[in-house]
Amino acid sequence: MSQKEQVRHKTEIKTQISKLNEIILFDDDVNTFDFVIEMLVDVCDHTPIQAEQCAIIVHFKGKCGVKTGTFDELEPRCTRLLEAGLSAEII
Repeated sequence: MSQKEQVRHKTEIKTQISKLNEIILFDDDVNTFDFVIEMLVDVCDHTPIQAEQCAIIVHFKGKCGVKTGTFDELEPRCTRLLEAGLSAEII
């Protein structure tokens, strides 16, 4: 009687968990709704309706999360918003 050895190979699947951050846009008394909407469409790839909804939330609540992603994805977008004169930060 022969014995067969079975070797089991464990395959480890490592999932890298990336911490997601968010760009927060803050209200100001300088920029128009149209400009904010235009910037959100251009910089954050929002649809016009989505950008308008975010602009309204910012106006009434004082701030709104406008884009989620990794820090490396968000940093250039946030920089563009800041360079355009909007108030934003990554949290």
